[in-house]
Amino acid sequence: MEKNKETKTLSPKLDVVFQALFGEIGNERITKGFLETILKRKIESIDLSKNPILRREFKDDKLGVLDILAELDGKEKCNIEMQLIDQSNIIERILYYWSRLYTRQIKIGEDYSLLEKTIVILITDFEVKNLKEMDYHSVWKIMDNKTGGKILTDKLEIDIIELPKIKGREKEKDKLLDWLYFLENPKSERVTEKMGENKEIKEATEKLDSLSEDERMQRIADLRLKAIMDEKAIYAKGLEKGKLEVAKKMLELKISKETIAKATGLTMQEIENIPN
Repeated sequence: MEKNKETKTLSPKLDVVFQALFGEIGNERITKGFLETILKRKIESIDLSKNPILRREFKDDKLGVLDILAELDGKEKCNIEMQLIDQSNIIERILYYWSRLYTRQIKIGEDYSLLEKTIVILITDFEVKNLKEMDYHSVWKIMDNKTGGKILTDKLEIDIIELPKIKGREKEKDKLLDWLYFLENPKSERVTEKMGENKEIKEATEKLDSLSEDERMQRIADLRLKAIMDEKAIYAKGLEKGKLEVAKKMLELKISKETIAKATGLTMQEIENIPN
């Protein structure tokens, strides 16, 4: 079918689109290529059968967190999440996801040696708090505090990818950056060029075009985007209210307005407008 020129390309960063691209059966080559680039190793096989097909099951309800579960080489467990909203508890949440995925591998009474390596990959559309000095892709494992080099076990791995940190790195030659620029702008010049040499990115681009032409997928994406924007607005409102409450208490303690502005991020005018 000829592509409608007026069809708007869906954003692969939107979690419902991200899951349709990387989590559905039939897209194993795309997901395998993406994960091999992130994990920097060869993957022989990948199983995506544990993921629901949202276009079949979606209703008008508000969706929860949409993550992707992949089994690598018949044993390793891998959870992949695209997160657009910064709610400040993201680290605690991915640790919870990791522990849940790890412990559910065995039943009570079974041998702990049956537990396989478990990986959580978090991709964020914001910079993660306390990771300001880290590169756009950081890898976390359990290491000895003194030497910093001795790894206790390879059963735990957490990869965090922060998309805002790739800004200005368009000219760098890096396979992971190729994928991340696909997520940011699948119609960019860089992605178009890479389609000729990276068959997985080419397949992902073609799949995205197909999803963008699917009316049901368009509707799902619109509903999801609205839900995310509403959630962002609610969170921002709550955050602002919290800042004002903190500022009011600081004023009561006779702390200078300049110090309050630095501590809360409020403007001097906002602080002066706080009622006594």
